[in-house]
Amino acid sequence: MQKGNIRVQTENIFPIIKKFLYSEHDIFIRELVSNAVDATQKIKTLSSIGEAKGDLGELRIDITLDATNKTLTISDRGVGMTEEEVDKYLNQVAFSGAEEFLEKYKGQNENNIIGHFGLGFYSSFMVSERVAVVTKSFKEGAAAVRWECDGSPEFSLTPAERAFRGTDIILHINEESKDFLNAYKVKETLEKFCKFLPVPIYFKDVNETVEAPKEGEALVEPKAINNTTPAWTKKPADLTKEDYENFYRELYPFSETPLFWIHLNVDYPFNLTGILYFPKIKQSHEIQKNKIQLYSNQVFVTDEVKDIVPEFLMLLHGVIDSPDIPLNVSRSYLQGDPNVKKINAHITKKVADKLDEIFRNERTEFEQKWESLGLFVKYGMMTDDKFLDKANSFFIMEDTQGKFYTKEEYISATAAQKNKDGKQVILYSTNPVQQDAYITQANAKGYVVVKMETLVDAAFINTVEMKWNDFIFTRVDADIADNLIDKTDAAESVLTNDEADTLKKLFEQPQDGLHITVEVKGLSADAPPVTATRPEQMRRMKDMAAVGGGMAAFYAQMPDEVTLTVNGNHSIFRSILSNTEAAQKEKLVRNLADLALLSQGLLTGKNLTQFISRSVEIMEN
Repeated sequence: MQKGNIRVQTENIFPIIKKFLYSEHDIFIRELVSNAVDATQKIKTLSSIGEAKGDLGELRIDITLDATNKTLTISDRGVGMTEEEVDKYLNQVAFSGAEEFLEKYKGQNENNIIGHFGLGFYSSFMVSERVAVVTKSFKEGAAAVRWECDGSPEFSLTPAERAFRGTDIILHINEESKDFLNAYKVKETLEKFCKFLPVPIYFKDVNETVEAPKEGEALVEPKAINNTTPAWTKKPADLTKEDYENFYRELYPFSETPLFWIHLNVDYPFNLTGILYFPKIKQSHEIQKNKIQLYSNQVFVTDEVKDIVPEFLMLLHGVIDSPDIPLNVSRSYLQGDPNVKKINAHITKKVADKLDEIFRNERTEFEQKWESLGLFVKYGMMTDDKFLDKANSFFIMEDTQGKFYTKEEYISATAAQKNKDGKQVILYSTNPVQQDAYITQANAKGYVVVKMETLVDAAFINTVEMKWNDFIFTRVDADIADNLIDKTDAAESVLTNDEADTLKKLFEQPQDGLHITVEVKGLSADAPPVTATRPEQMRRMKDMAAVGGGMAAFYAQMPDEVTLTVNGNHSIFRSILSNTEAAQKEKLVRNLADLALLSQGLLTGKNLTQFISRSVEIMEN
């Protein structure tokens, strides 16, 4: 029997290990199972080159829970270790001393420390009061040994019995970590970290009662908890559409079938595999971020991938696997590395190329999926200039009649929509149903109105307007139809100046929460009697303020700016002006103004209540 001290120049390194790994202590399962996978892969390699003799037998990893004896055991059938290797790998922690260690890394993120030193095995002490390792090397004549340590620098190394090569790591779970004696907790953690490891993993709860099969029934064989050959590890040519969709359901069991996917497979200048899916999104509020999982050699690392995946593609779902991304052991956050930027740029290019390919080859299908795709494309155009340059060729706009236009096609179809500065005016609607009257008037003048009705569209318009120098966006209700492209001189009104002034004063009645400007113009006789419009720039500022904080909140509380354009050529005003009853005249005018405000969604609360009551009175008279 050998006894000794783990060779660390400090009284106890383990509290330091626990301190740095404590934040996510379930990570010990990932580390120990990953080590077991490594040991298994090594024996396969050694066998293939003839260094490991004989039949390898079934290569698997077994996780055994014994809550009664408070143990959790990770067993593999890999290379195992000799007594000398145990002494080398378990008893020589690569530190020169705790004080020097802490001084050297003072001021650095604590999460970046442990990963430099290969301390995965020692994460077991985060949850254990005692750890035992029983191992037998594949080497001929090697004897099994047992290493044991209670978290102090002292260890014992004794002969042991083990029938087959490989390693058992037996964790005697401490009181603070007794939740890892719960089978559900262990299975949940294995599902999180080990779902796609390349070696079959089996879980057994020794205290679980298993009913014997009834007469005539076959014994149900236990199933591995993991998929050892997930879709991203295969060649695209070997996968069918059904394979991709089935894998998506494996990742997200209750999700709709994705729109399409991109299979990443790069081996130079970095290694990157994975599958990114475009999910089906019917409403903007269904957007879900952080649905991409990062793996390293099929070991789950994190779903916080914002440094690898461009921000706008955080809306995608799927898996990325790269051994070239530097990771630490504890919280698994990405460290700064040039490969990360290269991978980020590559993913952006692959997504843009895929969208361009679908648009060119399957435009009808692309248009049918635009409701979901548009969110990704617009978000990307706002946040990534390189993507914007590529997206200009496949970005499309749907008009209120259901026809789609690229930017260039919109220019060709709307030659008359250029203002006096030569800029193309893109007329848009944020609510085609509510703004139908304005759209009808714009269409009557030959204008094309596109739909911009998602949550990202307000920000998209503000952003690309600055990047597309020859375009401006104008909402269809920003002015009367005659003035949407350029301010024009109104047609001559049939009203005298005095009559126009009288009408203007009748309409200039204060309205709670609104700042109203009234203008009387000579419009077409069949145009609406009163039109309420909200000046584009003022409305945009207020809309942005509504979603901002701080000083923006102040602007959000300011009254809405509204212009009431009174059509002096509408016949109804002859009747109103000739009415000798002042009260009735005021009611009629107020109702016309309220109808215009109602079309803008600006008639609410008591103003709406008064409008309804007044309408009833007018009809009764």
